[in-house]
Amino acid sequence: MNGPARSTPHASSKAAVLDIIRAAGTISRVGLINATGLTGATISLAVRKLLDEGLVLETGRAESTGGKRRVLLQLNHNARYAVGVHLDHGGITYVLTNLGGAVVARITRPGAGGQEPSVIIQRMAGEVAALIARVGVEPSRVLGLGLVSPGPLCASTGMTRTPPPMRKWEDYPVDRELAAATGLPVVLDNDATAAALGEHWSGGMGSASTSAALYMGTGIGAGIVIGGITYRGNSGNAGEIGHVCVEAMGPECWCGARGCVEALAGPAAVVAAARADQALARLVDAKRSHQSLAADFAAVSRAARRGEPQATAILERSARYVAVAARTLANIMDVEFLVLTGPSFAIAGSVYLPIVREELDRGFFARGVHTVEVRLSHTAATAPAIGAAAMVLQSELVPLHAAQRLPENLTVDEPALAAPIV
Repeated sequence: MNGPARSTPHASSKAAVLDIIRAAGTISRVGLINATGLTGATISLAVRKLLDEGLVLETGRAESTGGKRRVLLQLNHNARYAVGVHLDHGGITYVLTNLGGAVVARITRPGAGGQEPSVIIQRMAGEVAALIARVGVEPSRVLGLGLVSPGPLCASTGMTRTPPPMRKWEDYPVDRELAAATGLPVVLDNDATAAALGEHWSGGMGSASTSAALYMGTGIGAGIVIGGITYRGNSGNAGEIGHVCVEAMGPECWCGARGCVEALAGPAAVVAAARADQALARLVDAKRSHQSLAADFAAVSRAARRGEPQATAILERSARYVAVAARTLANIMDVEFLVLTGPSFAIAGSVYLPIVREELDRGFFARGVHTVEVRLSHTAATAPAIGAAAMVLQSELVPLHAAQRLPENLTVDEPALAAPIV
């Protein structure tokens, strides 16, 4: 006889079972019972539903342990797909992922720039359609579209405060307009939070109970995963580590505060420092175009990799501020695992990674209890878009309780999960 069902954040037993199968890779029905605490009857019914819907496949048998060899289950990776879109003023990245979160198609196009949002939305709808058609996926198998952008965001109005290049997007209902243009359900979130979810969904964060993705694109942010759940805060804008003050009398940031990490160490600050350096000014766009920010940051990063001392010094200065922000985040959240991700880390991660590691090894408050593992994401350049697609997969296939916010909520008894709710 099975014991009581373990507490779970999932909205149904079917969602819980599918999520365990996804995380395990392959697992037997007995393994599912042990992992969830659900009854054998509940597991059988949930698995049957998943098999009938084509979401799960039976894939051989486990090694014998003396009795009948157990049938193994795994995701049917090609059963469903999701689109992820990362909208930024410097570029728009689109990915199509399968059920396991693997990218099957990817394109990058020019960013929002200074054009009207309505014009960009129509362009995006055409690019999404082309992405899906490119690999011959049936539109009916596409669950929806995840859209992510720099925060802060509001569920009802979209972007509420934006970096200067995207001021036209403030209070524009970007998710509703894109849903109408594409005919797909749209889920909207912060790009750093999405990057963290993408790392978690694909297994990039291991089994750490508290982990974070430190994100750097055109700005700096962080996504936090606690007990397998992305923590979003009250309004979905948790993790804005780029707007933590590291110099009280520092330069004014676009957010209105002074001395923010982003103002002192973000890509724009790196490019500005290079522009002011006579030896590096040749590398960057003298017109100070927002569209050229990513290209300018990449040019400075390449110069550092070539060994140019001025470029190396500028990036290392930025990395020291970012490392302090990482330590702050790790101290507040007691993080076990930190992944550096985002387009700028994809370019310059080799400079930032050792400095962040050194700072955490030296200054993390709980270092006597545990270390913080730090690594560079394998998909740093496209992490927000991959995470955006993972948002769709999670919301459509493994939904969580609507009231779920913090891991302590997981201790509440969920007796309904012992019944066959599918």
